[in-house]
Amino acid sequence: MLKSPACGSSTQVALVTLCHLRRSSNRSGALFQPYPNDINLKKQLRGKKSKNNAVLRLVSGGGIIKAALATAAEPTTTVITKVIVKKITGETTSSNLMEASQPPQKLLQLGFASILLDPRTGSEKPPITVQAKLISEDEVEEIYEASLEVRLDFGEIGAVIVEHHNEKEMFIKEVHLNGLTSGPLTISCNSWVQPKTLVPTQKRVFFTNKSYLPSQTPAGLKSMRETELMNLRGNGTGERQSYDRIYDYDVYNDLGDPDKSEDLKRSILGGPDNSPYPRRCRTGRPPTKTGLHYSWISILSISIRIILHPSLLKCLCNDYVDPNSEQRATKSIYVPRDEAFSDIKSKAFNANQLSAALQTLIPRLQVHFDPNAGFPNFKAIDALFDVDGFNLSPPDSNISSFKDLLPWIFKLIYETGEFLFRFKPPVPMDRDKFFWLRDEEFARQTLAGPNPCSIQLVKEWPLSSQLDPKIYGPPESAFNTQMIDQEIGSMTVHEAIQKKKLYMLDYHDMLLPYVQKVRALKGTTLYGSRTLFFLNEDETLRPLAIELTRPPMNGKPQWKRVYGPSEKATSLWLWRFAKAHVLAHDAGYHQLVSHWLRTHCAVEPYVIATNRQLSAMHPIYRLLHPHFRYTMEINASARTNLINGGGTIESTFSPLKYSMELSSTAYDLQWQFDLQALPADLIHRGLAEEDPTASHGLKLHIKDYPFANDGLILWDALKQWVTEYVNHYYPDPYLVTTDTELQAWWTEIRTIGHADKQEEPWWPLLNTPQDLIDIVTNIAWVASAHHAAVNFGQYAYSGYFPNRPSITRTNMPTEDNNPALWKSFLEKPEELLLDSFPSQFQATQVMLVMNMLSSHSPDEEYIGKDMEPSWGDNPTIKAAFERFSTSIKNMELIIDHRNADSNLKNRTGAGVTPYELLKPFSESGVTGKGVPYSISI
Repeated sequence: MLKSPACGSSTQVALVTLCHLRRSSNRSGALFQPYPNDINLKKQLRGKKSKNNAVLRLVSGGGIIKAALATAAEPTTTVITKVIVKKITGETTSSNLMEASQPPQKLLQLGFASILLDPRTGSEKPPITVQAKLISEDEVEEIYEASLEVRLDFGEIGAVIVEHHNEKEMFIKEVHLNGLTSGPLTISCNSWVQPKTLVPTQKRVFFTNKSYLPSQTPAGLKSMRETELMNLRGNGTGERQSYDRIYDYDVYNDLGDPDKSEDLKRSILGGPDNSPYPRRCRTGRPPTKTGLHYSWISILSISIRIILHPSLLKCLCNDYVDPNSEQRATKSIYVPRDEAFSDIKSKAFNANQLSAALQTLIPRLQVHFDPNAGFPNFKAIDALFDVDGFNLSPPDSNISSFKDLLPWIFKLIYETGEFLFRFKPPVPMDRDKFFWLRDEEFARQTLAGPNPCSIQLVKEWPLSSQLDPKIYGPPESAFNTQMIDQEIGSMTVHEAIQKKKLYMLDYHDMLLPYVQKVRALKGTTLYGSRTLFFLNEDETLRPLAIELTRPPMNGKPQWKRVYGPSEKATSLWLWRFAKAHVLAHDAGYHQLVSHWLRTHCAVEPYVIATNRQLSAMHPIYRLLHPHFRYTMEINASARTNLINGGGTIESTFSPLKYSMELSSTAYDLQWQFDLQALPADLIHRGLAEEDPTASHGLKLHIKDYPFANDGLILWDALKQWVTEYVNHYYPDPYLVTTDTELQAWWTEIRTIGHADKQEEPWWPLLNTPQDLIDIVTNIAWVASAHHAAVNFGQYAYSGYFPNRPSITRTNMPTEDNNPALWKSFLEKPEELLLDSFPSQFQATQVMLVMNMLSSHSPDEEYIGKDMEPSWGDNPTIKAAFERFSTSIKNMELIIDHRNADSNLKNRTGAGVTPYELLKPFSESGVTGKGVPYSISI
């Protein structure tokens, strides 16, 4: 063998080679030719040709001694590379394996690419290749090591190419190089690499932590940069496999399951012929066999075939596929491999466990609790929170597997081996058992509860509907001036509007078009609703009145009625019924619009476009990447269990099977990209106005508005961080307009990801650094703080469901002239209210889901806490992030101080739950605080 401890450098290799050469006088004219045994040497050298090209040409008979000596003179440096590989769950260490069954040695093929072109050929320099061997391992990681010789004229290393022929995929965490003349180098990978047997035509490329705009890409990396993006885009065909890395778009055509049941047919959301909606990740699954609709061409084709071949009738009816609707996934829904929750050794609760837990536990709840009956009394509701819990027997391995992941839900009885199911009392209930009855708390939660972004300023009077009166009846509101003047007491309605003291929850026009078809479903009801609030001198809101409306339907005229607070028994109970309906409306809107649509659903196209159009070395990719962690996986899980036909949302919220259609209506009528920014949202709802002299440049009309107060601090810190980051890479507008990847990214978000809204005039332009700052801050805000504000308080406020019922199942006792119902109401109003609340099964199902969705994983990544490797490698960006991190940490102290201020009555007081939803950091579990970078649950 050529390689030896004494013969490792290029000079030594050349000398050994020359020792094998002899002078020749053949006709070829070569000075030297190899002896016969030099053929083996030639083969050895071919694998080293990146540093011995001249010597190899000499051995082949076409070189000259001068060339050989020139190559021999090239100095090299010895570099040690180590690759850190995260272990996959279930893998054992080599020491645990029987010697007799020792597996083949694990190897990694590495190639290190230069940022320079080869001056002789004008193309990329051949990478320095080396084989890394497994040298050590523990329960969590494996370490591979190799030694390589790098010529000093090779140039800076810009990327590593990783391949392997092992049986299973490998999670490459980092590649370390020590011995380079420029100093140690760490390449952060954090990605899955598949065996060559699965992806033989693609090589995994990981760029160094240095970021480049497309125009600034080193020449040696340009082709590699473009190829990587092409690989991630795919070709739009075929069914995606779990190991694929392809990002592409599709409409929401997989929510229904018509092949399983006629009742599970669902409309397709998104596309020119369907209800408008953002796009999701394409999976390429086959179409359903039974669809919602067929085109006239399809119908004509079927008819002709049946006429010509009557025997095909049965076959066609059974097997004809709808080309528009996609079959439900038999396993996990595809997401690109690096978007999936990793299978590395971790006890983190993630979307996979969420999905499995729901599939295992919900059927057991259905057996234990009556799916139709309400709770007989409030004592039965309180029993859900008993310390002893209740047994979802029989215990088995499926339930046992969740006890460590969900310790706050399961309690192990060691004596019997049973796993008892229990609900921990939510914080508001724990502080004040009767919190849900207080009108002040009902109003406070519009500012500091799980849906703080629906309250709006009343700007005109009288109120009127914008719906077609021919269909929905007279547009005038049932609120009249005299009634509201009397409720306010201290001023008139018009004075209250002028002083910006009248506010409203308005679900009238959004819900009224759905009332008739929702009421046609069993076990639910719906109204259009408006709720008025007055702003007191102490900055708290006081509910004034609720208006409930039913459109003309089933031969009955429009019905509308106003209910208000009262000390009289009958009116007080009617007020409680009306509040229950409004709370169900708000709970549904919160879940379908404020939460799902505005965060999960709207963000998925950003994730797809970022991976398709921005290279992994692009600075904006690296800025946004933490904000997209696990979002596609949790969305896929939602399509499996939560928002699908017959899923949790359709089973437990008032609109039932029309829930997702309603979210599409909200997208069509209300969603605007520019209004997702917190300041723009507050101004749009009339809660603030621009004021350069005020904090954050905004004057809040409700000074004690916890969501806005805390949110604006975080917004400013986030925007300052994005500003410093963007200005570093884009000091000139020219760099923005000429950034081909960036422009393609923004175009794709608008025209494909949100294609049904692409013609809207409110889309921002992307021509300047400030445009980019605004766009990126908007996206980062929604993925982090907005999602945290509407997600992690769900169990706190919905866990005790009388505070926030997900559904109301019966109409108001006053809606129709029903003497028997009215008599029952007068005799036992509590029983009727309990009957209107969710059923036992609905309530416990929602409690379970809200508990899970409100929990933080142990590996949660909180905003501003940890620095991304690429940020830390750039001194300017590192300093900017450290300032951002300091600002975020200071928020903890600011929020604690505010929650201790007795003057801020919307966040402190006897029995009042402090507002902590925007406190940046948290422990794992259900805590009611913590702002992760991304929509990770």
